[in-house]
Amino acid sequence: MNRQIYLDHNASTPVHPEVVQAMLPYFGEQFGNPSSVHAFGRDAREGLETARERIAHFLRVGKEEIVFTSGGTESDNMAVKGVAMARHGGHLITSQIEHHAVLRTCQNLETMGFDVTYVAVDGWGRVDPDEVRRSLRADTILISIMHANSEVGTIEPIREIGAIARERDIPFHVDAVQTFGKVPIDIDGFGIDLLSFSSHKIYGPKGVAGLYIRRGTKMVSVQHGGEHERRRRAGTENVPGIVGMGKAVEIRAREMDAEAARVTALRDRLWQGVSTRVPDVRLNGHPTERLPGTCNMSFRHVESESIVLGLDLKGVGVSAGSACTSGNVEPSYVLVAMGVPLDWAMGSVRCSLGRHTSAEDIDCVVESVVPLVAKLRDLSPAKT
Repeated sequence: MNRQIYLDHNASTPVHPEVVQAMLPYFGEQFGNPSSVHAFGRDAREGLETARERIAHFLRVGKEEIVFTSGGTESDNMAVKGVAMARHGGHLITSQIEHHAVLRTCQNLETMGFDVTYVAVDGWGRVDPDEVRRSLRADTILISIMHANSEVGTIEPIREIGAIARERDIPFHVDAVQTFGKVPIDIDGFGIDLLSFSSHKIYGPKGVAGLYIRRGTKMVSVQHGGEHERRRRAGTENVPGIVGMGKAVEIRAREMDAEAARVTALRDRLWQGVSTRVPDVRLNGHPTERLPGTCNMSFRHVESESIVLGLDLKGVGVSAGSACTSGNVEPSYVLVAMGVPLDWAMGSVRCSLGRHTSAEDIDCVVESVVPLVAKLRDLSPAKT
């Protein structure tokens, strides 16, 4: 197969041409520091604030509630640490399948004396809201549950969990890096106080992201320096990147619903094509409550890295789970938490579709997967 097919959009996306064009002036004639009061600085500030307004409009929040960061990891750290350290102790609730940006932040807080409950998930990767309720304590200071898991695509019952947090007046943080710009997010309806989102998952540039902070949320800054971002995140803002993210959000606002329906159909086409032609394959994640373009499949008695490398030789880019942990020979911690047996978990492959994915691409991938898996099983000592 000569065509190149990229099916790793949950890891990163190509920058949209309109985003590139929007960014270019801020690398040249509009290069000023947005904190400067002269015309050069004011031009940069205008681009930054226009992007802030676009994002705020998209989320239906106040623009002063949007803080720009360097990435989803920083946004997660800022939310979790910022709330925790403002309270000098207490109990946090998160799930076993959060992104490492949340999990390792919580683990770090444990070394400082905080207590953390890591609630389990079911076989689909869903958090039970009742389990969150049962985990509540008098000293619970934060609940942090992701909107959707990057590996299996399962969408969590955020509305129900947010209602529980509201009942007890506990701040609720949602890592929405994988859902922002892909599925609707109802900040007020979901009871969200803090929301992490990123640019490079929605055809914007890398190195820029944001955090929504509900007005009145008690938290402290975790990065100190100047007066930037209303003294919530010190450091000169990445103006070209922020402008690019604002443009990417503007594009997603007009394309999101139609694109979600299109890639959902292609995602299902992929699963149908593989599952009807390859024995011993299972779908990981919720069958319906799942990200539009995510299809995580486990092939029994095959190593996922062998599939990834075999498809790469055919021009197809897929992942052995999260791009942040690819290359690790251990089974995915997400699949382990879901209770996926080891002989299945070791053969998991994630395909994540995007705006350039076509039906022809999907059919080519199916035609590549079928003989590749058969060949690898013939070579596997674990075959039955």
